Amino acid sequence: MDPNLRFWRAEGQSFFQRLLLWVDVLDPLLLFKSSDEIRSSRLFIQNSGKTLSEPVQNDQTKKAFLLSLSSVHPDTDQIIPVVFRPPAFLPLSLPLVITSSLQLHAKQTFFCQFVFHTYTTGFTLCNGNGTPKVEDYSLQEKQILCGLGAISYAACIGAVPHIFMNRYTLKSPLTQLIVKKLVPAPLLGLMTAFTVATVRSPEFENGIEVMDRNGKVVGVSQKAGKKAVKETALSRAVLFGTTFSLPSVLTYFVERAKLVKTPRALASVRMVMITSVLTGMLPVSLSMFPQCGKIKRADLEPEILTSTEETELFYNRGI
Repeated sequence: MDPNLRFWRAEGQSFFQRLLLWVDVLDPLLLFKSSDEIRSSRLFIQNSGKTLSEPVQNDQTKKAFLLSLSSVHPDTDQIIPVVFRPPAFLPLSLPLVITSSLQLHAKQTFFCQFVFHTYTTGFTLCNGNGTPKVEDYSLQEKQILCGLGAISYAACIGAVPHIFMNRYTLKSPLTQLIVKKLVPAPLLGLMTAFTVATVRSPEFENGIEVMDRNGKVVGVSQKAGKKAVKETALSRAVLFGTTFSLPSVLTYFVERAKLVKTPRALASVRMVMITSVLTGMLPVSLSMFPQCGKIKRADLEPEILTSTEETELFYNRGI
């Protein structure tokens, strides 16, 4: 089992433990570490002989693990491109979230959401669970094509409320509230979950590796792959659904209460709300499910049942 997964299994048993870990892992300063520093950290971890049967107390070891968690893919052992590392997600996605939330024309909305879904899909591809370790270029091409289709579809669906507003005159304040404020948020949350499920579809079609508690691979399971994708898609939907809906509702009440005088001030308040909600929700959504996922042996395929006697197996959930 990769050191990253061992660390998550030892240190991330509860939601609160995972939340505190993700707050550290998402530190943007980790992006400035060089590839040599990352490799040195991985080498230090591997040479330390740490079994992680108990929480890490040594500060140097914990810093090495945090750098590894933020920069290295646990399935491929490769360094993740800088823009798709977890610490880069907030600073890069924030301006895309803000522009996607603006009340623009349909074409502008389509473009903003296309760029937004392109980045989040690229992030998903780079941080997804690795399928069985073979250089299958046809599989990579399929993922890219599925990703492009999912991005285009999600951007089109995201522009539907704006198309509706452009074609029809909305006289009722309640109708305007629903179409302008309430519908776009759950729609975008649903589309982010859809792009995750689409681009990571090979995981539940071909299966992912499941391991025993010693890290030995005992088989490849489609059911574990389905569970990993479902959990990640749900966490992504919660992240962006909340980030889009909560500021919209709060801004509506601020506007109704006339707490701000000008549209520019209202826009500034909305940006602050989006920034605050996304900053808070990112570690929360990532902590909803364990990174080193667990699945009962009885829930797996028959061929895996005969290959091990352990009652509980583990897998990499991905991000």
